[in-house]
Amino acid sequence: MSRGLTILLPTLNEVSALPNVVNALPIDILEYQGWSPNILVADGRSTDGTQEIASKLGLEIIVQGPAAGKGFGMREAFARFLDSDDEVLVMLDADGTYNPKEITRLLKHLTSGEYDVVIGSRLRGSIEPGAMSRFNWIGNHILTWTAVALYRIFVSDICTGYWAFKREAIEKMQLNSKSFEIEAEMFTSCANEGLRMGEVPISYAARIGESKLGSVGDGVKILRKLLVRRFFPRPVNRV
Repeated sequence: MSRGLTILLPTLNEVSALPNVVNALPIDILEYQGWSPNILVADGRSTDGTQEIASKLGLEIIVQGPAAGKGFGMREAFARFLDSDDEVLVMLDADGTYNPKEITRLLKHLTSGEYDVVIGSRLRGSIEPGAMSRFNWIGNHILTWTAVALYRIFVSDICTGYWAFKREAIEKMQLNSKSFEIEAEMFTSCANEGLRMGEVPISYAARIGESKLGSVGDGVKILRKLLVRRFFPRPVNRV
């Protein structure tokens, strides 16, 4: 019997990248391995035709509610996943930076090891020239070292956008992030809930289209989230 798998693609004005990402998904291999993949697009109210392209591709779409920010969209998508019967969720950004074929590597590590969550590490893998600026490379390392020091759980890439979760992990995570700090909060929640985390090296390519990340400002939000959740393990406000 096949196992339900949600492939979550967060989008915000990714009309140029989304078709390439979807076409590169290893659906045949996943089905051969016993998975039943369902593709879910969590769209942040794109204005460039992303929603129309997703519809043409036959994808299920969540259009984010009135509140703006990746964190809101991810939380809505997690809630939709929990309303389904799927057992595992894999998320990757739909901007062309992550290789969809590497889904199989994350799933293998998730299901063959004693893990509840597996991340794809860019900083242990291969980064295409120009895919990550020197400034962002340094910032990612600083934030990752800070996370490891605060929570005493090793990961090598706190800001990665490539994650695989068992259903029980998403049920336990408690999140209130609004924006790009969502990945850091997913780590803090996994740590606070005692979830077992593993990782695999992945490749990272130059994105298609304009970057949404605001460097310094988003880095400050991520650092603040790491600190706040260290001392307040449960989110106070979930709005």
